[in-house]
Amino acid sequence: MDPDAQRAALEALIAETGASLSELSRLLGRNLAYLQQYLVRGTPRLLAETDRALLARYFGVAEARLGGPEADGLVAVPRLDVGASAGPGGLVEGEARRRRGAEFSPELLRALGVRPEAASVIRVQGDSMAPTLEDGDEILVNRDQRRVEGRGGVFVIRLDGELMVKRLRIGVGGIEVISDNPEWETRTVPARAVDVVGRVAWLGRAI
Repeated sequence: MDPDAQRAALEALIAETGASLSELSRLLGRNLAYLQQYLVRGTPRLLAETDRALLARYFGVAEARLGGPEADGLVAVPRLDVGASAGPGGLVEGEARRRRGAEFSPELLRALGVRPEAASVIRVQGDSMAPTLEDGDEILVNRDQRRVEGRGGVFVIRLDGELMVKRLRIGVGGIEVISDNPEWETRTVPARAVDVVGRVAWLGRAI
């Protein structure tokens, strides 16, 4: 893709989504004026491969739309505009809006044991699951796995009217709702009080 076409493609995505140039630059680990300079002044001439990949993943589009290589056979997974709280104040499912879908290779989904029909991508909000999950991470949720067994695992749940991501484990008298951040207390609640949405199967994070 030539430089002008790449800039036009990025401008179109930004216009469609209302994304902030400064926030996108921050996502790339660049100075806040980086993308404005790229779009207005043409500096750099082309996006670096790592920047292109991060932007494509953020917008939920194939890299080819921003000048990357064509990728055949990718599976679109719904990305919900809602955060699973790893801290106070999560949203309930009814308040979620669909954003541009994420794309995964069929091989990766098979390796993770996730059916495309049972997959959703949401972002993490808050720090109670740090360092396992950080604020802003995107997680792939397997809605087929809703039972807490054995040593448990990390799940997206609804509890007390909030959508949150926590580590669950069978405990005495109910389900232990665990925050990996040691500053947060572990709760034990009746099993009937926890609505398990699905198990976290994959983590995506900008470095």
